[in-house]
Amino acid sequence: MTLLELQRRMAEDVRRPLTADNEMRHTTDDGASVEATAASYIRPNDRLSSFERLEIYNRQYWFRLISAVSEDFPTLNALLGSRRFERLTLAYLNDNPSTSWTLRDLGAKLPRFLEAHPELTGRRHRLAVDVARLEWAYVDAFDRKHRTPLTAEDAQGIGSESRISLQPHVQLLVLCYPVDSFVLTLKKRAPEAEIVSSAASRRESQARLKLPTMRQERVWLAVHRFDDSVYYRRIDRETFLLLSALRSGAAVSKAVALALDKTKLNFETQANLLRESFTLASALGWFCPHYTEDDSETFVI
Repeated sequence: MTLLELQRRMAEDVRRPLTADNEMRHTTDDGASVEATAASYIRPNDRLSSFERLEIYNRQYWFRLISAVSEDFPTLNALLGSRRFERLTLAYLNDNPSTSWTLRDLGAKLPRFLEAHPELTGRRHRLAVDVARLEWAYVDAFDRKHRTPLTAEDAQGIGSESRISLQPHVQLLVLCYPVDSFVLTLKKRAPEAEIVSSAASRRESQARLKLPTMRQERVWLAVHRFDDSVYYRRIDRETFLLLSALRSGAAVSKAVALALDKTKLNFETQANLLRESFTLASALGWFCPHYTEDDSETFVI
C-alpha cells in the first residue's frame, strides 16, 4: 500500500458515520469487515486492538464536527435539547459532509436542511428554522468582507438609474418569530457551557434550560457587523424590500418602486421612511459601490 493509498484508506474509515450509540461501525456499506480493514494498516498494542485504535480517530472526527456545528448554533441546541440536536447534526452531516478547508462553512446548509426535515425538530419546527437562519446569519455577518462604503460625495452623485450595493456582511431576514429577542434572552439566561453540544462529554443528566414563551410575529431583520461586532436591527417591511432590491442589482428607482408596491403607508409616511432608510444605511456604512454577487463571497481571513 502506497502512502497515498494509506491516506485515502484512513480518511475513508475515519469519516465513516458512527452508529446510533456513537461507536464505529463494524462493517462498511458494502458489507466488508472494518476490523479486517483496520488490521491491514494499523498495528494493535498491548491495550487496544487495531479496530479500537481506529475507532478513537473515527469518534473524535465526528465529535469535532458536532462540536463545530454546536458552536455556531448554540440557541438551536438549547431549543431542541442535546439529544435531539445531536441526532439532527448527525443526520445533517451525513447528507452534507464537510467539503471545505474550513469548519466555518460546515453549517451553511443547516437552515435549509432543517426546513426540509420537520421530523427532526418536533413541535417547534418553524421556530427552530428561524433560530437556525438567524444563527447562520450571525456567522455570515461576522466574517464576510467589508468593502469601502460610499462616501458623502458618492452619495450626492446617486441618481434614479444608479446602482449601489450592500456590504457583503449585511444579512437580510424575514422571520415568522421574533427570534432576535429570543436568542438574546436565552444567552442571558444560560452560561455558555449550558448551550453547547454534549456529544463528546455525554452529560445526559443536565437539566433543560427553561425557554421563554414565543408567539408568532412577522419580523424583518438586518444582521450586520460594526466595529468587529455583530448586531441585529429590526427594519420596516418596506426598508427590507428596498435593501433586498438594491442587493439584487436593481436601480434605485426600481428598488424604491418595489419597496412601496402594495404598501399601506400614506405618501408622507412613504417619503419619511425612504429618507430614514437611506440615512440609516448610509450612517452604518451599509452602502458600497456596485459589485457583482460573486465578489460578495469573499471572507475576512
